[in-house]
Amino acid sequence: MRLYSMPSSGNSYKIRLLLALTGRRVEVIDCEYGSPALAEAKLAGALPYGKVPVLSLRDGTQLAESNAILWYLGEGSNFMPDSPVVRAQMLGWMFWEQYNHEPVIAVRQALLNYPHRAADATPARLAELLERGHTVLEVMERQLAVSDWLAGSEISLADICLYAYTHTAGTRGGYAMDRFPGISAWADRMASMPGYKGLHG
Repeated sequence: MRLYSMPSSGNSYKIRLLLALTGRRVEVIDCEYGSPALAEAKLAGALPYGKVPVLSLRDGTQLAESNAILWYLGEGSNFMPDSPVVRAQMLGWMFWEQYNHEPVIAVRQALLNYPHRAADATPARLAELLERGHTVLEVMERQLAVSDWLAGSEISLADICLYAYTHTAGTRGGYAMDRFPGISAWADRMASMPGYKGLHG
């Protein structure tokens, strides 16, 4: 398999993290923003939606969208719950991540860390994202204050999905993570998983 991945992107990192935790090997093509590799991948038609991550299977099938790729790679692993109810709860968190979490937490990090986004990093926009982000993180905190994991009693794809942008919310996004002890303890549990690799690992 071949993974087209942006090294600094949380959406790409969640795929690399699951691969590391499951001990699976793929060829990784680094496609950072503005890189020749990204331009070449687009020109070659390797990115169905024009963006990374994309997982190219051995038969040439291309899978796009990070959480769909997580689902594919998670089949048959310990990160896919047996219970239909817990699987539905896991999916709920994964849908919520893309609709509520990523558009706030990831966007503030992008505005602060990518030079090509700097023009959009106005004080008003950053302040809005900071306030909204703390509200979003509080949703996770309420769950993680009473449970070790987001869906059910074991780690699942939901945790890998949400970890990607949450674990850098303080360092890259400027969020006050000391307000969320449940999230901090959860992040420590994630980082202690066998096979774990960090964002730049």
